[in-house]
Amino acid sequence: MASGRDLRRLAFQALYQIDARGGQPQHLADVRLSLDQWEGFTPQERDAAYAEALEAWNARAGADAAMEALAPAWPARRQAAVDRAILRLAHYQMHRPGALPKVIVNDAVELAKQFSTDRSPAFVNGLLDKVLKKVLGAAEPPRSEG
Repeated sequence: MASGRDLRRLAFQALYQIDARGGQPQHLADVRLSLDQWEGFTPQERDAAYAEALEAWNARAGADAAMEALAPAWPARRQAAVDRAILRLAHYQMHRPGALPKVIVNDAVELAKQFSTDRSPAFVNGLLDKVLKKVLGAAEPPRSEG
């Protein structure tokens, strides 16, 4: 059984491929087939990672808008493709019910260390830390005055 971090890595790589292929429906089957090359994952885990990537792809407009609001000088079109995929996946996952946002941020930074440039981990961490504060702030119960 693969760890959550391993499944997140697989979903990131699928999302990166979807983005690289322009999200065109005729190429999605190729992306799905490429996941079958990964050893150490069950067919169910591969299916789940692919579904996660598709859901993050479909939610990319919200993630891109959030990142641009936090870093106006770095809209999605200016981000490295790897960083863009990491940020989109993390943003999507952090907003799901039952998410563990601190774990997601940590895993995203590790993905940036492994797959992107030397500056990317700090960039990814800086943006996702701001998202984390918003997510955690939204999860806090309202305080009663008294």
